[in-house]
Amino acid sequence: MDKPPLSAYYAHTGNRPDGQDWQPLKDHLTSVAQLAQTRAQAFGAEDWAHLVGLLHDLGKYSQAFQKRLQGSNERADHATAGAKVVVDHIVEIMGPQFLPLGKLLAFAIAGHHTGLANGIDEGQERSNLKQRLALEFGKNLPVLDELWRQEIELPKTLRIPAFKPHFPQGKYTNFGLMFFARMLFSCLIDADRIDTKNHARSTDGKAPLATNFPNIAILQVQLGQHLQQLAKGAKQTDVNVLRQHILTHARQQAIKPRGSGLYSLTVPTGGGKTLTSLAFGLDHAVQHQLRRVIYVIPFTSIIEQTADVFRKAMGDHKDAVLEHHSAFDREKLPEEIKTTSKPRQADYRDKMRLTMESWDAPIVVTTAVQFFESLFSDRTTQCRKLHNIAGSVIVLDEAQTLPLKLLRPIMASIDELALNYGCSVVLCTATQPALKDSDEFHNGFSRVQEIAPNPKEIFEKLRRAEVQDLGVQSDVQLVAHLRSYTQVLMIVNNRRHARELFDGIANEDGAYHLTTSMCAEHRSEKLTEIRQRLKDGLACRLVATSLIEAGVDVDFPTVYRAEAGLDSIAQAAGRCNREGRRLLADSQVYIFQSPDWKAPPELAQLAAPMRSILRNHEGDVLAPEALKSYFQQVYYAKGADLDQHQILNKIRITEGCDFPFQDIARDFRMIDSHMLPIIVPFDDVANDNLKLLRHLPENMSVGKIAQKLQRYVVQVPERAFVQLLKLGAVAVVAPEKFGNQFYELVAQSLYSPIAGLNFSDPVAMSAEAAVF
Repeated sequence: MDKPPLSAYYAHTGNRPDGQDWQPLKDHLTSVAQLAQTRAQAFGAEDWAHLVGLLHDLGKYSQAFQKRLQGSNERADHATAGAKVVVDHIVEIMGPQFLPLGKLLAFAIAGHHTGLANGIDEGQERSNLKQRLALEFGKNLPVLDELWRQEIELPKTLRIPAFKPHFPQGKYTNFGLMFFARMLFSCLIDADRIDTKNHARSTDGKAPLATNFPNIAILQVQLGQHLQQLAKGAKQTDVNVLRQHILTHARQQAIKPRGSGLYSLTVPTGGGKTLTSLAFGLDHAVQHQLRRVIYVIPFTSIIEQTADVFRKAMGDHKDAVLEHHSAFDREKLPEEIKTTSKPRQADYRDKMRLTMESWDAPIVVTTAVQFFESLFSDRTTQCRKLHNIAGSVIVLDEAQTLPLKLLRPIMASIDELALNYGCSVVLCTATQPALKDSDEFHNGFSRVQEIAPNPKEIFEKLRRAEVQDLGVQSDVQLVAHLRSYTQVLMIVNNRRHARELFDGIANEDGAYHLTTSMCAEHRSEKLTEIRQRLKDGLACRLVATSLIEAGVDVDFPTVYRAEAGLDSIAQAAGRCNREGRRLLADSQVYIFQSPDWKAPPELAQLAAPMRSILRNHEGDVLAPEALKSYFQQVYYAKGADLDQHQILNKIRITEGCDFPFQDIARDFRMIDSHMLPIIVPFDDVANDNLKLLRHLPENMSVGKIAQKLQRYVVQVPERAFVQLLKLGAVAVVAPEKFGNQFYELVAQSLYSPIAGLNFSDPVAMSAEAAVF
């Protein structure tokens, strides 16, 4: 017998020609149901996830699909059958009033390969759920063999999870139902992918995948030991004593009752927020039996350094820290793995791939874009990990940077995670936004617990600079200011302005320029030089864009900042007298307005309330009460624009749970501009790895090379990318191997050792590319 008989039903094929290692469909459905049920335990929806798992591949009980397994090209929709049956079953056992809840399960089943669809409106790429449920067996769908009723036993009752209302007066009640559908979808996707992967491994003679991370209590002990070592090695300065006080106080709050599950850690720059928040997270997770700590960072430029700090703190358990910002991390092999057999190396990569896709790790470090876009996504790959967010401590670093246009939906998701999914959320910030009900923010967060000791007092003790408003300053005046100081930092709002100012001081001693037009390796080289000159007391005049505010550790005596939001001013002030070695009077932050370079519209809107604070607030304009007043003005002025695309309204007015999942995913984009990467051959390391990419050895992973090239990438807007490609200044690397995955800058004259890649001036780009 070459293939198994069509009288039997299978989910997946195997390696043996006689079909003895094919996976029986009943086994797959039962296994996925059990795995999905386990994943839903964290939010009390085991029955619902189990039912979704049982029915997700029901359409494989058809001759059409079984013929497809045996090599037929016949089309066989195997997802819609389960979606139709689950709706009918819910109505049968619970009554017609529960039809909307049946649809929530149908969304998950119908989309477990293609993604969540719209309920009734037309979407892109896939039919809406209404169209799918209208398909008929024997007409639009393959006929099901009634054998499924003998092999699969459906439950007669379902326990309804005890959801709390989302906002007062149930204003956004539907949000909770929409969120529940996503969580069920996540449980199903993860369970289905794991069972399918394990079947494939078994046919290859491999054991099922297991991550086997250390218990979170072990990590808590390890961090405690690391913090003790740091304290022993630190000098007993006033700042270090205060940092230790903040740490101790926060850890004491971790063991108190959860309450609302919402916390704030309000500590100014330099107060040790990073390790304090991790310590709180691990202590709190152990005390309240939570599963992991998820650390959400606003900027990709600092995620690696934060993850490295955590890995160092974890010592021998460093693999317990997952970075999710690069698909190449999974290719990393620890030293102890590199010398072992290839099968073990392959198992390690499979384990890391599973961890990356499902967030099955005790400590996850990710970006705000990855975290929140996943919560509103319609894609299987992004939604797979959502169930593992339940029962977690979530630390939102620099919470004030959350995009205003999506603030309301983001707040709704935070509230939902805390209310119904057992999460504790920490708003960790040096400039606490006014998002609480007590801040007169309508439908804001309620019962938020502060875990820092007396933020007002801490801010006063850690105050290191004075802020002054210079008013309007021409470029001539700004250049004069730069020349008048030996060590000075000037931050402006766009790359071209930074370059103009730098050109004005280029011949001065210690003149430097930093911009995102430089690759990361280039910026790192410059920062190393800058820090050393500052340390040695040498001349250092730096003109930069706001990238310098994203967690970059530099310490200038004088800082100039172009008008922006008060939170940006606070971040700029964090680069002034950072270590507290100078007197307050000798540490100045000057705010200026440029008549020649208008701020982008978004920043201009934030500058108005900032100016109001500068005019009307007595004392320290960066004190908590001043920042609170600033954010109140910003949020009041924005109003409905805090949900620019009316995402919450679309959810609220949806009837019968026909949620527009695709439309929501399309509208929830934290970054509007589409940026594309270009690899810059900046040094020998970049050139050597580009050569390897063109002539990839058989025993080398492309991911390993791509990881090294990450530090040589410059992200450019799509329009500029197209122009560079058209001019021949950029070329695809090894398209015969990788398609259009990698692009290299070949017109190297466009990359300046001073300013990085020139992509904003089409005339100059054309001229320089032509010379090349």
